[in-house]
Amino acid sequence: MTSELKLIGIGAGNPEWVTVAAARAIGELDVLFVVIKEKDLDEFVEVRRQIVSEHRSTPLRTVELHDPPRPWRSTPDYPAAVRTWRAQRLQQWSDAVASELGEGQVGGFLVWGDPSLYESTLAIVKELVAVCSRDIRIQVIPGISSVLALAAAHQIPLNRQGRAVVIEPARLLASGMPEGTDDVVAMLDGHQTFAHIDPTGLDIYWGAYLGTGDEILISGDLESVREEILRVRAEAAHRKGWIFDTYLLRRR
Repeated sequence: MTSELKLIGIGAGNPEWVTVAAARAIGELDVLFVVIKEKDLDEFVEVRRQIVSEHRSTPLRTVELHDPPRPWRSTPDYPAAVRTWRAQRLQQWSDAVASELGEGQVGGFLVWGDPSLYESTLAIVKELVAVCSRDIRIQVIPGISSVLALAAAHQIPLNRQGRAVVIEPARLLASGMPEGTDDVVAMLDGHQTFAHIDPTGLDIYWGAYLGTGDEILISGDLESVREEILRVRAEAAHRKGWIFDTYLLRRR
């Protein structure tokens, strides 16, 4: 019998952003694989628990997958570190699926935001299925990403008429805006790259904890507001112990 793995996008932070399709998929699961990242916080665990309880009438068996350390934060060879980490993840997940997902059963992963945008879950699950000795099909249920949540919160379109929008990791912005691009969404900016590039002619739309009661929004001329963003960001991270943020840079 064919088994199934569902990758369920649950949105960027608001439990109400779970779609009808995602809610139905949660109700169909036999086992939920929960990835516990380094220093994972009770807040994230509680949101998962709340989402599951709201969309199921029966208990759900849960298998915890404790993520390998993420050494690329300090390694000089970023690509090699990522390859090692992904290989470790693949082995752990493959072992868990082999032992915990029975023939004909449905397993699932709750994925923050959308499974197809800056998320490694889909790529690793596809590798897992490719080397698996039995038949497993994959279903991907999209979710509301932080990118869409950011645009909605600031009440702006991501792209302007006739123009492209680029979504990229912030480290690629270190030398400034890409040539010929006027709108860039920056992801994964642990080093606040926006504060170190030439701000001339740029506006920023920044948001943290999007979709939650702690949501913070700041926008305006980059040169004028970047120090405010740095201060507010540092205060929020100190207060909560973590921060998820993203932003759009827009050339005027």
